[in-house]
Amino acid sequence: MLRQFELTDRVKAYDPGVDEALIDKAYVYATQMHGSQKRASGDPYYAHPIQVAGILTDYRLDTASIVTALLHDVIEDTSATRADIAERFGEEVAGLVEGVTKLSRLEMQAEQTRQAENLRKFILAISKDVRVLMVKLADRLHNMRTLQYVKPEKRERIARETLEVYSPLARSIGMHRIATELEELAFEHLQTRAREAIVRRLDGLRLEQGKTVARVTAELERVLLAEGIVARVYGREKTPYSIWRKLQNKSVGFSALSDIYGFRVIVETEADCYRALGVIHRHWKMAQGRFKDYISTPKSNNYRSLHTTVVGPHGTRIELQIRTEEMDRVAEDGVAAHWRYKDNAYGFDADAAAEAGGRDPLASLRHLVQVVENGGEHDEWVEHAKLEMYLDQVFAFTPKGELITLPQGAMPLDFAYAVHTEVGDTAVGALINGEHKPMRTQLQNGDVVEIVRDEAAQLPADWRSLTITGRARSAIRRQIRTSEREEFQRLGRSGLEQAFVRVGKKLKDVSLAPALEMLNLANEDDLYDRLGRGQVGVAAIIDALFPSLGPKERAAVRARARIDGGKAGRLFVRGGGLTPGVSIHFAPCCSPVPGDRIVGIVEPGQGLTVHVIDCERLAEYESQGDLWRDLQWTPQAERLGLGAATLKASIRNAPGVLGQACTIIGEAGGNILNLKMTHRKEDFFEVLFEVEVTDAKHATTIAAALRANPSVETVERLKG
Repeated sequence: MLRQFELTDRVKAYDPGVDEALIDKAYVYATQMHGSQKRASGDPYYAHPIQVAGILTDYRLDTASIVTALLHDVIEDTSATRADIAERFGEEVAGLVEGVTKLSRLEMQAEQTRQAENLRKFILAISKDVRVLMVKLADRLHNMRTLQYVKPEKRERIARETLEVYSPLARSIGMHRIATELEELAFEHLQTRAREAIVRRLDGLRLEQGKTVARVTAELERVLLAEGIVARVYGREKTPYSIWRKLQNKSVGFSALSDIYGFRVIVETEADCYRALGVIHRHWKMAQGRFKDYISTPKSNNYRSLHTTVVGPHGTRIELQIRTEEMDRVAEDGVAAHWRYKDNAYGFDADAAAEAGGRDPLASLRHLVQVVENGGEHDEWVEHAKLEMYLDQVFAFTPKGELITLPQGAMPLDFAYAVHTEVGDTAVGALINGEHKPMRTQLQNGDVVEIVRDEAAQLPADWRSLTITGRARSAIRRQIRTSEREEFQRLGRSGLEQAFVRVGKKLKDVSLAPALEMLNLANEDDLYDRLGRGQVGVAAIIDALFPSLGPKERAAVRARARIDGGKAGRLFVRGGGLTPGVSIHFAPCCSPVPGDRIVGIVEPGQGLTVHVIDCERLAEYESQGDLWRDLQWTPQAERLGLGAATLKASIRNAPGVLGQACTIIGEAGGNILNLKMTHRKEDFFEVLFEVEVTDAKHATTIAAALRANPSVETVERLKG
């Protein structure tokens, strides 16, 4: 644990004008308020906020951030109040501490809801002051470093939340160093055996290729120096979690991954970056499609670097990142790299940060705020926020030359909503590089996109499948919610009018106040909405309004109610303008499971067939747009659904290998429903595993676990 003077000395090392008295005061206050409280490890609780403050000194943050770290738990865990903090340490610190503090009332809510509320609160707080997130990330990092002392059931929840929420948030502001450590710590607890297998493979590669890395480094430095470029070159090994992600995203096995090692070339100036790139490409053959220029078009978190892959010295295929020292610091520390002196004060220099990357370094967080503000159910907007944080990037331009940064795989509707919500809401088509293109077209780097608009256009419900960004999906979902509510209201009103006719009444002549009071509803629109969704029956409303009706009239109303009551059937898929009685079944060619992106095809005489979005059979319907229906899984399906996924694996022909594969599937929670061996050869054979899984992510996890086994060459999920 850092002692008081050690903490202040760390801050003085980069900020000689630090307010030592304030830090000392906060240090003492934290130890006094936490007093005899203990952590799960048995250490004094106050050791935690002190270590969090120490982590932030590694990122050279200002005095207010360090003081906030020391006090971040006192409001939640002690008798201290916000007013106490403001009185002792000032309004700035009080606001930051309040932003970081977890609300104890959320602890009693359902787990998914609590996570959603916390994430919502953090995103909104971050938009006002990014230091809230930086303190929270340091807090989570120290908790993850000591996670082994926490009970197993709680440990898994914390690790998963770290991987799904906090690490992506760290990357969204460019803090890759802290994000990487969070990922590794979470991975160690969530996939222990898979991580151990990867570490063993890396240990073996290190013994085999250690000298190769040294030779490549020396050769790169020699070639660059011969051209007058002074560079610092070093090789780096990919982390186990990043390798695991590649195993999840690719169908190849561990042995086929070509980029276990990467090299960084650090030069003095931006001009030297391009000179070094030219030298390297002249000496070694470049791998096609593997060059990216993030210097001229930085990522939204201000990351800048040149990326290329070459067949380098000794025939080794190597990844290279070329950047300056300043770019390297921003690449590792993100927003934290821009704390410096300006106008005789130490703090965040927004102007310098924007100049360094040519863009607002907090733009990605503002996109998340827009996702939150679009509202929706917890599971919906949390999913959209995660999409916004996770995906890689492509750069496109408006006709006027404005740069729009989008995730890899984005389509014209994503572009439209990135320009402005009104542009997305009124989009009816797109011109890409001057040519009309389908809205399903994936955008490429450098595309010039012009959105064709119609102010009177109605947004088709199935256009949700034509987006991948959280911003676009949440905006479309908001539009659809509004349209759905209006449609349910019309449906509910129509059903009630028909019931009134059956009892010889007119809706316009009757007050609905008794029914509103019975259901505790605010207005008639809410009543019609509940009726249309099938959440309340027409018969119950008639009983409340006309208690003196005779048996014949009541029987007529109830018979009608039984017909209409099925309109809110709890299907495992929803959307696409579905109506009661339509047959829905899952296509055997691709076997959709919860979590897959899905679409429906209306087939005469068969009803609606559900396919995964990339099923090969969908090509047959490409020109028949009227048959397509957008679908999505209900929350019930996401939580309770089961499905069968078919995995095709190429396995080394050796004793016991098939048993190992079956064991891996079982340990990953998969239930093998069927197994078929095909294409058996002397060295390898193919196996088709039909596995019962909870969702698409579960299938991906099982496939990745298989790929980590050295005897498994490739694994892919069959879709069509």
